[in-house]
Amino acid sequence: MTDWKKAYHKWASFAALDPELKDELKQMKDDELALEDAFYKELTFGTGGMRGILGPGTNRMNIYTVRKAVNGLAIYLQESGDHIYDQGVVIAYDSRYQSQTFALEAAKVLGAFDIKAYVFESIRPTPVLSFAVRHLQTAAGIMITASHNPPEYNGFKVYNDDGGQMVPEEADAVIEAIRQIDDELTIPVADKNELEEKGRLVWVGDDVDCAYLQELKNMSRLDADERDKSKDLNIVFTPLHGTAYDHVMRGLRQLNFSNVAVVDDQTKPDPEFSTVSSPNPEEHQAFTMAIEKGQETDADILLGTDPDADRLGVAVKNASGEYTVLTGNQLGSLLLDYLLSHSDSAALQNGRALKTIVTTELGRRVAEAYGVKMIDTLTGFKYIAEKIRQFDKTGEMFLFGFEESYGYLASSFARDKDAVQIAVLASEMAWYWKKKGKTLLEALDMLYDQHGYYMEDMSSVTLKGKKGSEQIAAIMREVRNNPLYTIAGLSVEQMEDYATSKRTFIGSDQAPEAIDLPQENVVKFILEQDAWVCLRPSGTEPKIKCYYGVCTGNRQESERLIRTLKQTMEEFMDQVIQSSE
Repeated sequence: MTDWKKAYHKWASFAALDPELKDELKQMKDDELALEDAFYKELTFGTGGMRGILGPGTNRMNIYTVRKAVNGLAIYLQESGDHIYDQGVVIAYDSRYQSQTFALEAAKVLGAFDIKAYVFESIRPTPVLSFAVRHLQTAAGIMITASHNPPEYNGFKVYNDDGGQMVPEEADAVIEAIRQIDDELTIPVADKNELEEKGRLVWVGDDVDCAYLQELKNMSRLDADERDKSKDLNIVFTPLHGTAYDHVMRGLRQLNFSNVAVVDDQTKPDPEFSTVSSPNPEEHQAFTMAIEKGQETDADILLGTDPDADRLGVAVKNASGEYTVLTGNQLGSLLLDYLLSHSDSAALQNGRALKTIVTTELGRRVAEAYGVKMIDTLTGFKYIAEKIRQFDKTGEMFLFGFEESYGYLASSFARDKDAVQIAVLASEMAWYWKKKGKTLLEALDMLYDQHGYYMEDMSSVTLKGKKGSEQIAAIMREVRNNPLYTIAGLSVEQMEDYATSKRTFIGSDQAPEAIDLPQENVVKFILEQDAWVCLRPSGTEPKIKCYYGVCTGNRQESERLIRTLKQTMEEFMDQVIQSSE
Protein backbone atom coordinates (compact mmCIF):
# COMPACT_ATOMS: atom_id res chain seq x y z
CA MET A 1 0.00 0.00 0.00
CA THR A 2 1.40 3.42 -0.99
CA ASP A 3 1.98 6.15 1.59
CA TRP A 4 -0.90 8.27 0.34
CA LYS A 5 -3.29 5.32 0.63
CA LYS A 6 -2.16 4.71 4.20
CA ALA A 7 -2.81 8.34 5.04
CA TYR A 8 -6.24 8.19 3.38
CA HIS A 9 -7.27 5.05 5.27
CA LYS A 10 -6.11 6.60 8.55
CA TRP A 11 -8.40 9.57 7.96
CA ALA A 12 -11.30 7.50 6.64
CA SER A 13 -11.20 5.19 9.66
CA PHE A 14 -10.83 7.95 12.27
CA ALA A 15 -14.08 7.73 14.25
CA ALA A 16 -14.01 11.32 15.49
CA LEU A 17 -13.31 12.88 12.07
CA ASP A 18 -15.16 16.13 11.46
CA PRO A 19 -18.56 15.11 9.95
CA GLU A 20 -18.29 17.45 6.94
CA LEU A 21 -14.82 16.19 6.08
CA LYS A 22 -15.99 12.59 6.53
CA ASP A 23 -18.83 13.18 4.05
CA GLU A 24 -16.43 14.70 1.53
CA LEU A 25 -14.12 11.70 1.84
CA LYS A 26 -17.02 9.35 1.16
CA GLN A 27 -17.85 11.31 -2.00
CA MET A 28 -14.21 11.02 -3.15
CA LYS A 29 -13.74 7.31 -2.37
CA ASP A 30 -13.94 6.18 -6.02
CA ASP A 31 -11.81 9.04 -7.39
CA GLU A 32 -8.26 7.78 -6.95
CA LEU A 33 -6.63 10.80 -8.59
CA ALA A 34 -8.45 13.21 -6.26
CA LEU A 35 -7.55 11.09 -3.23
CA GLU A 36 -3.91 10.90 -4.24
CA ASP A 37 -3.69 14.66 -4.63
CA ALA A 38 -5.33 15.18 -1.23
CA PHE A 39 -2.98 12.78 0.58
CA TYR A 40 0.24 12.34 -1.41
CA LYS A 41 2.05 14.94 0.71
CA GLU A 42 1.55 17.23 3.67
CA LEU A 43 0.45 20.79 2.95
CA THR A 44 3.68 22.74 2.74
CA PHE A 45 4.41 25.21 5.53
CA GLY A 46 6.69 27.80 3.95
CA THR A 47 8.36 30.95 5.17
CA GLY A 48 5.06 32.82 5.40
CA GLY A 49 2.78 29.98 6.44
CA MET A 50 0.68 27.74 4.22
CA ARG A 51 -2.02 28.00 1.60
CA GLY A 52 -4.10 25.32 -0.07
CA ILE A 53 -7.43 24.02 -1.34
CA LEU A 54 -10.10 23.46 1.29
CA GLY A 55 -11.11 19.86 1.94
CA PRO A 56 -10.10 16.61 3.65
CA GLY A 57 -6.54 15.36 3.45
CA THR A 58 -3.01 16.09 4.56
CA ASN A 59 -2.49 18.26 1.44
CA ARG A 60 -5.58 20.36 2.10
CA MET A 61 -6.63 23.25 4.34
CA ASN A 62 -8.86 21.91 7.10
CA ILE A 63 -9.11 22.05 10.87
CA TYR A 64 -6.53 19.28 11.30
CA THR A 65 -3.82 20.81 9.13
CA VAL A 66 -4.46 24.16 10.83
CA ARG A 67 -4.22 22.55 14.26
CA LYS A 68 -0.95 20.89 13.32
CA ALA A 69 0.56 24.17 12.13
CA VAL A 70 -0.55 26.03 15.27
CA ASN A 71 0.72 23.20 17.46
CA GLY A 72 4.14 23.59 15.83
CA LEU A 73 4.01 27.35 16.34
CA ALA A 74 3.16 26.87 20.01
CA ILE A 75 6.11 24.47 20.49
CA TYR A 76 8.38 27.05 18.83
CA LEU A 77 7.07 29.90 20.99
CA GLN A 78 7.58 27.93 24.21
CA GLU A 79 11.31 27.98 23.58
CA SER A 80 11.24 31.79 23.96
CA GLY A 81 10.44 31.61 27.67
CA ASP A 82 7.51 31.81 30.08
CA HIS A 83 6.61 35.37 29.07
CA ILE A 84 4.96 34.12 25.88
CA TYR A 85 2.04 32.54 27.76
CA ASP A 86 0.62 35.92 28.80
CA GLN A 87 2.10 37.85 25.91
CA GLY A 88 0.02 35.65 23.67
CA VAL A 89 -0.82 35.50 19.97
CA VAL A 90 -3.24 37.73 18.07
CA ILE A 91 -5.39 36.13 15.37
CA ALA A 92 -7.35 37.73 12.52
CA TYR A 93 -9.23 36.31 9.57
CA ASP A 94 -10.75 37.37 6.26
CA SER A 95 -14.01 36.68 4.43
CA ARG A 96 -13.16 33.27 2.98
CA TYR A 97 -14.85 29.95 3.65
CA GLN A 98 -13.84 28.51 7.05
CA SER A 99 -11.74 31.55 8.00
CA GLN A 100 -13.53 32.24 11.27
CA THR A 101 -13.56 28.52 12.10
CA PHE A 102 -9.81 28.21 11.51
CA ALA A 103 -9.16 31.29 13.65
CA LEU A 104 -11.04 29.78 16.57
CA GLU A 105 -9.32 26.41 16.09
CA ALA A 106 -5.98 28.20 16.27
CA ALA A 107 -7.01 29.84 19.56
CA LYS A 108 -8.13 26.48 20.98
CA VAL A 109 -4.80 24.83 20.15
CA LEU A 110 -2.92 27.73 21.75
CA GLY A 111 -5.24 27.40 24.73
CA ALA A 112 -4.22 23.77 25.17
CA PHE A 113 -0.69 25.16 25.72
CA ASP A 114 -2.09 27.83 28.06
CA ILE A 115 -1.01 30.52 25.58
CA LYS A 116 -3.32 33.52 25.54
CA ALA A 117 -5.08 34.23 22.24
CA TYR A 118 -6.50 37.54 21.07
CA VAL A 119 -9.06 36.95 18.31
CA PHE A 120 -10.77 39.71 16.33
CA GLU A 121 -14.55 39.72 16.63
CA SER A 122 -15.02 39.98 12.85
CA ILE A 123 -13.06 40.09 9.61
CA ARG A 124 -10.01 42.36 9.42
CA PRO A 125 -7.40 43.31 6.81
CA THR A 126 -4.01 41.63 6.99
CA PRO A 127 -2.17 44.92 7.70
CA VAL A 128 -4.37 45.47 10.77
CA LEU A 129 -3.24 42.08 12.05
CA SER A 130 0.38 43.12 11.48
CA PHE A 131 -0.27 46.36 13.35
CA ALA A 132 -2.08 44.51 16.16
CA VAL A 133 0.98 42.35 16.87
CA ARG A 134 2.99 45.50 17.55
CA HIS A 135 0.16 47.38 19.28
CA LEU A 136 -0.74 44.53 21.65
CA GLN A 137 2.93 43.47 21.93
CA THR A 138 2.12 39.82 21.33
CA ALA A 139 4.68 37.07 20.74
CA ALA A 140 3.26 36.28 17.30
CA GLY A 141 0.33 36.80 14.98
CA ILE A 142 -1.79 34.53 12.79
CA MET A 143 -3.77 35.67 9.74
CA ILE A 144 -6.26 33.27 8.20
CA THR A 145 -6.37 34.19 4.51
CA ALA A 146 -5.51 32.96 1.03
CA SER A 147 -5.09 36.53 -0.21
CA HIS A 148 -6.30 36.69 -3.83
CA ASN A 149 -6.43 32.94 -4.55
CA PRO A 150 -9.64 31.40 -5.97
CA PRO A 151 -12.61 30.74 -3.62
CA GLU A 152 -11.70 27.09 -3.00
CA TYR A 153 -8.50 28.14 -1.21
CA ASN A 154 -7.69 29.30 2.28
CA GLY A 155 -4.42 29.89 4.05
CA PHE A 156 -2.52 30.59 7.23
CA LYS A 157 0.15 33.30 7.59
CA VAL A 158 2.37 33.58 10.66
CA TYR A 159 3.88 36.81 11.97
CA ASN A 160 6.77 37.31 14.34
CA ASP A 161 6.75 39.65 17.34
CA ASP A 162 7.74 42.59 15.13
CA GLY A 163 4.61 42.25 12.99
CA GLY A 164 6.40 40.95 9.90
CA GLN A 165 5.83 37.58 8.29
CA MET A 166 8.27 35.02 9.61
CA VAL A 167 11.58 34.95 7.76
CA PRO A 168 13.23 31.62 6.79
CA GLU A 169 15.18 30.92 9.98
CA GLU A 170 12.07 31.51 12.12
CA ALA A 171 9.85 29.51 9.79
CA ASP A 172 12.40 26.67 9.68
CA ALA A 173 12.19 26.38 13.46
CA VAL A 174 8.38 26.20 13.28
CA ILE A 175 8.60 23.63 10.48
CA GLU A 176 10.95 21.51 12.58
CA ALA A 177 8.46 21.67 15.47
CA ILE A 178 5.65 20.65 13.11
CA ARG A 179 7.70 17.63 11.99
CA GLN A 180 7.72 16.39 15.58
CA ILE A 181 3.94 15.94 15.44
CA ASP A 182 3.04 12.38 14.45
CA ASP A 183 -0.74 12.59 14.16
CA GLU A 184 -2.60 15.72 13.10
CA LEU A 185 -5.95 14.06 13.90
CA THR A 186 -5.38 13.83 17.66
CA ILE A 187 -3.88 17.22 18.51
CA PRO A 188 -5.38 18.49 21.82
CA VAL A 189 -7.66 21.54 21.72
CA ALA A 190 -9.08 23.46 24.66
CA ASP A 191 -12.75 24.30 25.16
CA LYS A 192 -13.79 27.74 23.88
CA ASN A 193 -16.00 28.59 26.86
CA GLU A 194 -13.38 27.55 29.39
CA LEU A 195 -10.76 29.67 27.62
CA GLU A 196 -13.06 32.69 27.73
CA GLU A 197 -13.75 32.17 31.44
CA LYS A 198 -10.01 31.92 32.20
CA GLY A 199 -9.20 35.00 30.13
CA ARG A 200 -7.07 32.95 27.74
CA LEU A 201 -9.35 33.80 24.81
CA VAL A 202 -9.88 37.55 24.44
CA TRP A 203 -12.06 39.01 21.73
CA VAL A 204 -10.63 42.12 20.04
CA GLY A 205 -12.99 44.95 19.10
CA ASP A 206 -12.56 48.46 17.71
CA ASP A 207 -9.75 49.67 19.98
CA VAL A 208 -7.02 48.31 17.72
CA ASP A 209 -8.76 49.73 14.64
CA CYS A 210 -8.90 53.20 16.18
CA ALA A 211 -5.19 53.09 17.03
CA TYR A 212 -4.39 51.94 13.49
CA LEU A 213 -6.49 54.72 11.95
CA GLN A 214 -4.73 57.34 14.05
CA GLU A 215 -1.39 56.13 12.70
CA LEU A 216 -2.90 56.24 9.23
CA LYS A 217 -3.87 59.87 9.69
CA ASN A 218 -0.44 60.77 11.03
CA MET A 219 1.36 59.42 7.96
CA SER A 220 -0.24 62.01 5.65
CA ARG A 221 2.16 64.47 3.99
CA LEU A 222 -0.48 67.19 4.07
CA ASP A 223 -0.23 69.99 6.60
CA ALA A 224 -2.98 70.41 9.19
CA ASP A 225 -4.93 72.98 7.19
CA GLU A 226 -4.92 70.82 4.07
CA ARG A 227 -6.10 67.79 6.00
CA ASP A 228 -9.15 69.69 7.22
CA LYS A 229 -10.16 70.90 3.77
CA SER A 230 -12.78 69.06 1.75
CA LYS A 231 -11.03 67.72 -1.34
CA ASP A 232 -12.52 67.87 -4.83
CA LEU A 233 -11.23 64.46 -5.87
CA ASN A 234 -13.77 61.95 -7.16
CA ILE A 235 -12.88 58.47 -5.93
CA VAL A 236 -14.37 55.05 -6.68
CA PHE A 237 -13.48 52.25 -4.28
CA THR A 238 -14.09 48.50 -4.39
CA PRO A 239 -12.93 46.04 -1.70
CA LEU A 240 -13.66 43.13 -4.11
CA HIS A 241 -15.85 41.33 -1.53
CA GLY A 242 -13.07 41.41 1.06
CA THR A 243 -12.06 43.08 4.30
CA ALA A 244 -10.99 46.63 3.40
CA TYR A 245 -14.26 48.57 3.20
CA ASP A 246 -14.48 49.93 6.73
CA HIS A 247 -10.82 50.85 7.17
CA VAL A 248 -10.36 52.48 3.76
CA MET A 249 -13.56 54.50 4.06
CA ARG A 250 -12.68 55.68 7.57
CA GLY A 251 -9.14 56.50 6.46
CA LEU A 252 -10.38 58.60 3.54
CA ARG A 253 -12.91 60.42 5.72
CA GLN A 254 -10.13 61.34 8.17
CA LEU A 255 -8.50 63.39 5.41
CA ASN A 256 -11.83 64.80 4.21
CA PHE A 257 -12.08 62.92 0.95
CA SER A 258 -15.85 63.18 0.82
CA ASN A 259 -16.52 62.30 -2.83
CA VAL A 260 -16.13 58.55 -2.52
CA ALA A 261 -18.42 56.22 -4.45
CA VAL A 262 -18.27 52.49 -3.71
CA VAL A 263 -19.08 49.57 -5.97
CA ASP A 264 -22.12 48.41 -4.02
CA ASP A 265 -22.24 44.87 -5.44
CA GLN A 266 -18.63 44.27 -4.34
CA THR A 267 -18.82 45.88 -0.89
CA LYS A 268 -20.37 42.97 0.96
CA PRO A 269 -17.90 40.23 1.98
CA ASP A 270 -18.47 37.18 -0.21
CA PRO A 271 -16.29 34.04 -0.10
CA GLU A 272 -17.31 33.20 -3.68
CA PHE A 273 -16.11 36.59 -5.00
CA SER A 274 -19.15 36.24 -7.22
CA THR A 275 -18.76 39.36 -9.40
CA VAL A 276 -15.17 38.70 -10.54
CA SER A 277 -13.34 35.79 -12.15
CA SER A 278 -10.45 36.52 -9.76
CA PRO A 279 -10.42 38.84 -6.73
CA ASN A 280 -6.97 40.11 -7.67
CA PRO A 281 -6.48 43.80 -8.53
CA GLU A 282 -3.43 42.78 -10.57
CA GLU A 283 -5.87 41.32 -13.11
CA HIS A 284 -7.64 44.12 -14.92
CA GLN A 285 -10.99 42.32 -15.13
CA ALA A 286 -11.35 42.94 -11.40
CA PHE A 287 -11.82 46.65 -12.24
CA THR A 288 -14.74 46.13 -14.66
CA MET A 289 -17.44 47.27 -12.25
CA ALA A 290 -15.25 50.01 -10.77
CA ILE A 291 -14.69 51.41 -14.26
CA GLU A 292 -18.43 51.45 -14.88
CA LYS A 293 -18.92 53.31 -11.60
CA GLY A 294 -16.06 55.66 -12.48
CA GLN A 295 -17.70 56.56 -15.77
CA GLU A 296 -20.97 57.30 -13.96
CA THR A 297 -19.28 59.55 -11.38
CA ASP A 298 -16.49 61.04 -13.53
CA ALA A 299 -13.99 59.62 -11.03
CA ASP A 300 -10.41 60.86 -10.94
CA ILE A 301 -9.10 57.64 -9.42
CA LEU A 302 -10.32 54.06 -8.93
CA LEU A 303 -9.10 52.00 -5.96
CA GLY A 304 -9.36 48.22 -5.66
CA THR A 305 -8.11 46.05 -2.80
CA ASP A 306 -7.73 42.27 -2.73
CA PRO A 307 -9.72 40.20 -0.18
CA ASP A 308 -7.31 40.56 2.75
CA ALA A 309 -6.39 44.16 1.83
CA ASP A 310 -2.65 43.79 1.48
CA ARG A 311 -2.63 44.57 -2.28
CA LEU A 312 -3.96 47.66 -4.00
CA GLY A 313 -4.71 48.37 -7.65
CA VAL A 314 -5.26 51.88 -9.00
CA ALA A 315 -6.79 53.06 -12.28
CA VAL A 316 -6.87 56.61 -13.68
CA LYS A 317 -8.06 58.27 -16.89
CA ASN A 318 -5.76 58.47 -19.89
CA ALA A 319 -5.71 61.23 -22.52
CA SER A 320 -8.67 59.59 -24.30
CA GLY A 321 -10.78 59.63 -21.16
CA GLU A 322 -10.55 55.85 -20.68
CA TYR A 323 -9.44 54.26 -17.43
CA THR A 324 -5.99 52.69 -17.37
CA VAL A 325 -4.91 50.35 -14.57
CA LEU A 326 -1.44 51.25 -13.34
CA THR A 327 1.02 48.43 -12.87
CA GLY A 328 2.46 47.80 -9.42
CA ASN A 329 5.79 49.08 -10.67
CA GLN A 330 4.24 52.29 -11.98
CA LEU A 331 2.23 53.06 -8.87
CA GLY A 332 5.17 52.19 -6.62
CA SER A 333 7.48 54.55 -8.51
CA LEU A 334 4.91 57.36 -8.36
CA LEU A 335 4.37 56.88 -4.63
CA LEU A 336 8.10 56.82 -3.97
CA ASP A 337 8.56 60.07 -5.90
CA TYR A 338 5.64 61.70 -4.05
CA LEU A 339 6.93 60.68 -0.63
CA LEU A 340 10.53 61.71 -1.29
CA SER A 341 9.50 65.04 -2.78
CA HIS A 342 7.50 65.70 0.40
CA SER A 343 10.26 64.70 2.84
CA ASP A 344 12.73 67.04 4.49
CA SER A 345 16.38 66.81 3.51
CA ALA A 346 17.46 65.56 6.94
CA ALA A 347 15.21 62.49 6.62
CA LEU A 348 16.51 61.76 3.14
CA GLN A 349 20.17 61.74 4.21
CA ASN A 350 19.66 58.65 6.33
CA GLY A 351 16.64 57.37 4.44
CA ARG A 352 16.31 53.97 2.82
CA ALA A 353 13.88 52.65 0.22
CA LEU A 354 13.31 48.95 -0.40
CA LYS A 355 12.18 46.87 -3.36
CA THR A 356 12.39 43.23 -4.42
CA ILE A 357 14.73 41.79 -7.05
CA VAL A 358 11.85 41.49 -9.57
CA THR A 359 10.62 45.06 -9.07
CA THR A 360 11.30 47.90 -11.51
CA GLU A 361 14.69 49.58 -11.64
CA LEU A 362 12.81 52.86 -12.10
CA GLY A 363 12.42 52.84 -8.32
CA ARG A 364 16.19 52.85 -7.93
CA ARG A 365 16.55 55.78 -10.35
CA VAL A 366 13.87 57.77 -8.50
CA ALA A 367 15.50 57.13 -5.12
CA GLU A 368 18.95 58.05 -6.40
CA ALA A 369 17.60 61.33 -7.78
CA TYR A 370 16.77 62.32 -4.19
CA GLY A 371 20.02 60.98 -2.76
CA VAL A 372 18.28 57.98 -1.19
CA LYS A 373 19.75 54.49 -1.18
CA MET A 374 17.56 51.77 -2.73
CA ILE A 375 18.10 48.30 -1.29
CA ASP A 376 17.00 45.07 -3.00
CA THR A 377 15.46 42.13 -1.15
CA LEU A 378 14.27 38.72 -2.22
CA THR A 379 10.69 38.44 -3.44
CA GLY A 380 8.26 38.49 -0.53
CA PHE A 381 7.34 41.33 1.79
CA LYS A 382 8.71 39.41 4.76
CA TYR A 383 12.16 40.36 3.55
CA ILE A 384 11.22 44.04 3.39
CA ALA A 385 9.88 43.77 6.95
CA GLU A 386 13.14 42.10 8.02
CA LYS A 387 15.16 45.04 6.66
CA ILE A 388 12.92 47.54 8.48
CA ARG A 389 13.60 45.65 11.71
CA GLN A 390 17.32 45.98 11.03
CA PHE A 391 16.86 49.72 10.46
CA ASP A 392 15.30 49.98 13.93
CA LYS A 393 18.68 48.90 15.30
CA THR A 394 21.00 50.74 12.90
CA GLY A 395 19.15 54.05 13.01
CA GLU A 396 18.52 54.08 9.27
CA MET A 397 15.14 55.53 8.31
CA PHE A 398 12.63 53.49 6.34
CA LEU A 399 10.93 55.65 3.72
CA PHE A 400 9.09 53.26 1.41
CA GLY A 401 8.98 49.63 0.31
CA PHE A 402 7.26 48.03 -2.66
CA GLU A 403 7.05 45.02 -4.94
CA GLU A 404 5.71 44.66 -8.46
CA SER A 405 2.76 42.52 -7.35
CA TYR A 406 0.79 45.51 -5.99
CA GLY A 407 2.32 45.44 -2.52
CA TYR A 408 3.45 48.68 -0.83
CA LEU A 409 4.27 50.06 2.60
CA ALA A 410 4.79 53.75 3.33
CA SER A 411 4.91 53.79 7.14
CA SER A 412 6.29 51.07 9.39
CA PHE A 413 3.53 51.05 12.01
CA ALA A 414 2.52 47.93 10.05
CA ARG A 415 5.18 45.50 8.84
CA ASP A 416 3.46 43.89 5.89
CA LYS A 417 2.22 45.33 2.61
CA ASP A 418 -0.72 47.58 3.38
CA ALA A 419 -3.44 48.39 0.85
CA VAL A 420 -5.29 50.55 3.38
CA GLN A 421 -2.28 52.83 3.85
CA ILE A 422 -1.75 53.08 0.12
CA ALA A 423 -5.41 53.60 -0.83
CA VAL A 424 -5.37 56.74 1.31
CA LEU A 425 -1.88 57.81 0.22
CA ALA A 426 -2.64 57.27 -3.48
CA SER A 427 -5.74 59.44 -3.13
CA GLU A 428 -3.67 62.13 -1.44
CA MET A 429 -1.10 61.91 -4.23
CA ALA A 430 -3.79 62.10 -6.94
CA TRP A 431 -5.24 65.19 -5.26
CA TYR A 432 -1.77 66.78 -5.14
CA TRP A 433 -1.28 66.27 -8.87
CA LYS A 434 -4.83 67.32 -9.69
CA LYS A 435 -4.17 70.67 -8.00
CA LYS A 436 -1.25 71.02 -10.41
CA GLY A 437 -3.49 70.21 -13.37
CA LYS A 438 -2.05 66.74 -13.98
CA THR A 439 -3.23 63.15 -13.81
CA LEU A 440 -1.12 60.37 -12.35
CA LEU A 441 -0.37 59.17 -15.89
CA GLU A 442 1.03 62.59 -16.76
CA ALA A 443 3.11 62.53 -13.58
CA LEU A 444 4.38 59.09 -14.60
CA ASP A 445 5.37 60.40 -18.03
CA MET A 446 7.46 63.05 -16.26
CA LEU A 447 9.34 60.27 -14.47
CA TYR A 448 9.93 58.46 -17.76
CA ASP A 449 11.20 61.65 -19.38
CA GLN A 450 13.64 62.10 -16.52
CA HIS A 451 14.84 58.53 -16.01
CA GLY A 452 14.11 56.49 -19.17
CA TYR A 453 11.15 54.41 -20.32
CA TYR A 454 11.08 51.47 -17.93
CA MET A 455 8.66 48.66 -18.68
CA GLU A 456 8.08 45.32 -16.97
CA ASP A 457 5.95 42.23 -17.54
CA MET A 458 5.48 38.74 -16.15
CA SER A 459 4.53 35.28 -17.43
CA SER A 460 2.87 32.79 -15.10
CA VAL A 461 2.51 29.08 -15.88
CA THR A 462 0.20 27.04 -13.63
CA LEU A 463 1.33 23.43 -13.17
CA LYS A 464 -0.84 21.64 -10.61
CA GLY A 465 -0.33 18.50 -8.60
CA LYS A 466 2.63 16.20 -8.24
CA LYS A 467 3.44 16.22 -11.95
CA GLY A 468 3.27 20.02 -12.04
CA SER A 469 5.75 20.26 -9.18
CA GLU A 470 8.12 18.02 -11.11
CA GLN A 471 7.78 20.15 -14.25
CA ILE A 472 8.53 23.35 -12.33
CA ALA A 473 11.62 21.69 -10.89
CA ALA A 474 12.66 20.62 -14.41
CA ILE A 475 12.53 24.23 -15.67
CA MET A 476 14.74 25.44 -12.82
CA ARG A 477 17.19 22.56 -13.36
CA GLU A 478 17.42 23.39 -17.05
CA VAL A 479 18.39 27.05 -16.55
CA ARG A 480 21.02 26.01 -14.02
CA ASN A 481 22.49 23.05 -15.90
CA ASN A 482 22.33 24.72 -19.32
CA PRO A 483 22.57 28.47 -18.66
CA LEU A 484 21.25 30.90 -21.26
CA TYR A 485 23.93 33.08 -22.85
CA THR A 486 21.60 35.07 -25.08
CA ILE A 487 17.88 35.81 -24.65
CA ALA A 488 15.89 37.36 -27.48
CA GLY A 489 19.12 38.40 -29.17
CA LEU A 490 20.46 40.17 -26.08
CA SER A 491 23.67 38.96 -24.47
CA VAL A 492 23.51 37.74 -20.89
CA GLU A 493 26.05 39.70 -18.84
CA GLN A 494 25.39 38.22 -15.39
CA MET A 495 23.62 35.19 -13.98
CA GLU A 496 22.44 35.42 -10.38
CA ASP A 497 21.57 32.10 -8.74
CA TYR A 498 19.98 32.83 -5.39
CA ALA A 499 19.92 29.14 -4.44
CA THR A 500 23.72 29.22 -4.31
CA SER A 501 23.99 32.96 -3.50
CA LYS A 502 26.38 33.39 -6.43
CA ARG A 503 26.61 36.01 -9.17
CA THR A 504 28.49 34.86 -12.28
CA PHE A 505 29.82 37.25 -14.93
CA ILE A 506 29.29 35.85 -18.41
CA GLY A 507 32.03 36.31 -21.02
CA SER A 508 34.32 37.91 -18.45
CA ASP A 509 37.34 36.91 -16.41
CA GLN A 510 35.80 38.54 -13.35
CA ALA A 511 35.49 36.09 -10.47
CA PRO A 512 32.01 35.15 -9.24
CA GLU A 513 30.59 37.28 -6.40
CA ALA A 514 28.59 36.31 -3.37
CA ILE A 515 25.02 37.61 -3.23
CA ASP A 516 24.30 38.98 0.24
CA LEU A 517 20.72 37.71 0.45
CA PRO A 518 19.12 34.56 1.88
CA GLN A 519 19.12 31.50 -0.35
CA GLU A 520 16.03 30.93 -2.48
CA ASN A 521 15.11 28.99 -5.60
CA VAL A 522 15.43 31.93 -8.02
CA VAL A 523 17.59 32.58 -11.09
CA LYS A 524 18.00 36.04 -12.61
CA PHE A 525 19.74 36.99 -15.85
CA ILE A 526 21.08 40.52 -16.28
CA LEU A 527 21.16 41.37 -19.99
CA GLU A 528 22.74 44.09 -22.05
CA GLN A 529 20.79 47.32 -22.71
CA ASP A 530 19.37 47.49 -19.13
CA ALA A 531 17.21 44.40 -19.61
CA TRP A 532 16.73 41.47 -17.24
CA VAL A 533 14.81 38.18 -16.86
CA CYS A 534 14.05 36.31 -13.63
CA LEU A 535 12.58 32.82 -13.07
CA ARG A 536 10.94 32.04 -9.74
CA PRO A 537 8.58 29.25 -8.61
CA SER A 538 5.70 30.69 -6.59
CA GLY A 539 5.84 30.03 -2.88
CA THR A 540 2.06 30.05 -2.44
CA GLU A 541 0.57 28.71 -5.69
CA PRO A 542 1.35 25.84 -8.13
CA LYS A 543 3.00 28.23 -10.57
CA ILE A 544 6.33 29.21 -12.03
CA LYS A 545 6.73 32.90 -12.80
CA CYS A 546 9.04 34.62 -15.23
CA TYR A 547 9.62 38.35 -14.82
CA TYR A 548 11.00 40.78 -17.41
CA GLY A 549 12.33 44.32 -17.25
CA VAL A 550 13.64 46.71 -19.92
CA CYS A 551 14.55 50.38 -20.27
CA THR A 552 14.83 52.26 -23.57
CA GLY A 553 14.35 55.84 -24.69
CA ASN A 554 10.69 55.51 -25.72
CA ARG A 555 7.51 53.54 -25.16
CA GLN A 556 7.44 51.82 -28.56
CA GLU A 557 10.94 50.38 -28.26
CA SER A 558 10.34 49.21 -24.68
CA GLU A 559 7.07 47.55 -25.72
CA ARG A 560 8.81 45.77 -28.63
CA LEU A 561 11.66 44.53 -26.47
CA ILE A 562 9.46 43.32 -23.61
CA ARG A 563 7.24 41.38 -26.06
CA THR A 564 10.29 39.69 -27.56
CA LEU A 565 11.69 38.72 -24.16
CA LYS A 566 8.35 37.35 -23.04
CA GLN A 567 7.80 35.30 -26.19
CA THR A 568 11.30 33.84 -26.02
CA MET A 569 11.02 32.75 -22.40
CA GLU A 570 7.49 31.38 -22.77
CA GLU A 571 8.69 29.22 -25.68
CA PHE A 572 11.64 28.08 -23.57
CA MET A 573 9.40 27.03 -20.66
CA ASP A 574 6.97 25.25 -23.02
CA GLN A 575 9.84 23.24 -24.51
CA VAL A 576 11.06 22.11 -21.10
CA ILE A 577 7.54 21.17 -19.99
CA GLN A 578 6.93 19.14 -23.16
CA SER A 579 10.25 17.33 -22.85
CA SER A 580 9.44 16.37 -19.24
CA GLU A 581 6.06 14.82 -20.08
